[in-house]
Amino acid sequence: MQRLPDISGIKLVVTDMDGTLLNPDHQVSSQFFQLFEDLSSKGVLFAAASGRQYNSIVSKLEPIRDRIFVVAENGGLAMQGEREIVSTPLNPNIKNSVLQSLHKNNHIHPVLCARNNAYVSGHSKKFLSVLREYYTEFEVIDDLNGFDQEVMKIAAYHFESSEQHIYPLVSPYEDSLMVKISGQHWVDISHPNAHKGYALKMIQRELGIGPSETMVFGDYNNDLEMLALSDFSFAMANAHPNVLKAARYHTKSNEEMGVEMVLEELVKSLT
Repeated sequence: MQRLPDISGIKLVVTDMDGTLLNPDHQVSSQFFQLFEDLSSKGVLFAAASGRQYNSIVSKLEPIRDRIFVVAENGGLAMQGEREIVSTPLNPNIKNSVLQSLHKNNHIHPVLCARNNAYVSGHSKKFLSVLREYYTEFEVIDDLNGFDQEVMKIAAYHFESSEQHIYPLVSPYEDSLMVKISGQHWVDISHPNAHKGYALKMIQRELGIGPSETMVFGDYNNDLEMLALSDFSFAMANAHPNVLKAARYHTKSNEEMGVEMVLEELVKSLT
């Protein structure tokens, strides 16, 4: 980790989940929860920002769920406790067109992400096993095309590479939608304003907190917009090359608790 400048003015910490705050076993460390308490006592606020569904994020952060901001579905939904801050659902008229594009590859697994639930079709036990880690609430239905309820985003999974096998099929939608490679296996397609940067900007505006008072951690392309809103943006050592290039600072990997290392320095700066 690089030597840090003065970080004593930080008022808001924002972190991605998978590959960032969560360790390789998809767990939050007990050390983080203690650091959260230390920072909270100093008036520092916290936001978790993830491509995960809301229920999945708060299940990982259950002890503090009512004391934090939660940016779910890559920014499509942002909440503080029970209060909604941002909601940018996908245009229903485009849903089936995107699904048709994804169906060109039989090895792609689409997920319709609604506000409190997710919907998949087919019965791939291998994929459902993966899905359970990211979606605590989901339902298997016969036909995604016939689903007529509000959809926050479409997530698509490929067991080998999202960048090679999914992105080329949906990249034509980038003129009208937000298309994000959100992980090694995932691509998210959503409303053009449904990204972590938009949600963070709304939170910053509400709190009256600027980039010089915001610290952000991320590891993948869906973190780029929120990293740009912080003077103290950190890429994990395990981050995508685009993130390593965009972030102002680097820290150790999620396996080496890179977020906690920086937060320890933040606590010290505030004592």
